[in-house]
Amino acid sequence: MELTTVWFVLIAILWTGYLVLEGFDFGVGMLIPIIGRDDAERRVVINTIGPVWDGNEVWLLTAGGATFAAFPEWYATLFSGFYLPLLLILVALIVRAVAFEYRGKINSPAWRARWDAGIGLGSWLPSILWGVAFANIVRGVAINADHQYTGGFWALLNLYALLGGLTTLLLFLTHGAVFLALKTDGTVRARAGALAAKLSIATLVVAGGFAVWTQVAYSVTWTWAVVAVAALALLGVVVATSRRREGWAFALSALAILAAVVLIFGSLYPDVMPSTTDPAFSLTVTNASSTHYTLTVMTWVAVVLTPVVLAYQAWTYWVFRKRISTADIPAHTGLTFERSRERA
Repeated sequence: MELTTVWFVLIAILWTGYLVLEGFDFGVGMLIPIIGRDDAERRVVINTIGPVWDGNEVWLLTAGGATFAAFPEWYATLFSGFYLPLLLILVALIVRAVAFEYRGKINSPAWRARWDAGIGLGSWLPSILWGVAFANIVRGVAINADHQYTGGFWALLNLYALLGGLTTLLLFLTHGAVFLALKTDGTVRARAGALAAKLSIATLVVAGGFAVWTQVAYSVTWTWAVVAVAALALLGVVVATSRRREGWAFALSALAILAAVVLIFGSLYPDVMPSTTDPAFSLTVTNASSTHYTLTVMTWVAVVLTPVVLAYQAWTYWVFRKRISTADIPAHTGLTFERSRERA
């Protein structure tokens, strides 16, 4: 297999890791005011992701860095053409990170409410815009012979892309609700489980429509199998959440996100960014890649370091595997994540 194809697959794997792990982070962030009816319950919700949310974001940094190093032409066209939506995502992620860290610094309901809104903004906006961005990449955008994006911001807000944004939004909401039901106990668990059961039905309908549209309009024959896997996984989430089988529901929702990534990247290959201006102007794994020497060095670095990173992150999740409830939340002391870390 050519190294260009290897790195195309590896970037797809990195995006899978990011969307599966950060997906439930986003879902939890969006659900804070819905699941948490008082400050103690909201702190339970936040503490479910307190020890892991920043580690999950590393997958995005790695995916972006790998794209820059392996496919610099793709990186340049993507980040220049999608400048505004990607800037909005970046700002939202910064606001979200600051909100997590500052929420518990002052013992004031108004102070915490403002930072809760920041967490919400930093979760809702990327959840929608990532879907819009990936849908546009699959659909193709206006790229000229110099590999420059010639469309505008509003051209990105087409019907297919908006459906893609709604799909990722619902996938992350369901994934987050299932994660909360898996990681909490008591009232919060019951409320999250009931909401996950409702969200899973809407997700099945919307994501199913997006997958079929993608398959019919932009994909290839073999990805019908991926669409079938995604549909069965989402149907399984509906059944598992209705029976309150949180472990199965979480695994199946993660499988559905994995299938979505495979469908997206499978629909693209060998392109990495199709051109609607002229297919000859499309960026491919060949004309957008770095030199063979660069890809070889990157491959050896990945072989050595990737197992270490995966082992560390797996250990982190194992350490913080226990459920939490309002009984584990002490009176407010100005700390948010630190208590959960000590308890775990």
